[in-house]
Amino acid sequence: MKIRKGDRVRVLTGKDRGKEGEVIAVHPDTNKVTVEGVNVAKRSQKPTRAMQQGGIIDKIMPIDASNVALIDSDGRTTRVGYRIGDDGTKTRISRRTGGEL
Repeated sequence: MKIRKGDRVRVLTGKDRGKEGEVIAVHPDTNKVTVEGVNVAKRSQKPTRAMQQGGIIDKIMPIDASNVALIDSDGRTTRVGYRIGDDGTKTRISRRTGGEL
C-alpha cells in the first residue's frame, strides 16, 4: 500500500468527493484507509464504563484506498513512485513532479 498514516489525501469518488484530510489509520488487509472528517456515519453507542454517556455518535468509517489520491507539496494530486538511493535507501517520490514526499 502506497498511502501511509499522516499523508494528506483528496477523496476522488463518493459522497465526500473533493474533501481533503489527513490519513488517521491504514488497513492494508482490507485495502482501506481512514481519513479525518471523511465518510462520517451515525452509530448508536451503549453507555460503558469508559464512555459514561450513550446515544448517537459520529464515527469515522474507512474508505477504499483506490478512492483517494495523495496530495504533494504543491497541493496537487499525484501518484506515488519509489526511488532507491545509492546507499540502498528507498524513498517515496511524486510521479507528477519527481520530488520526494
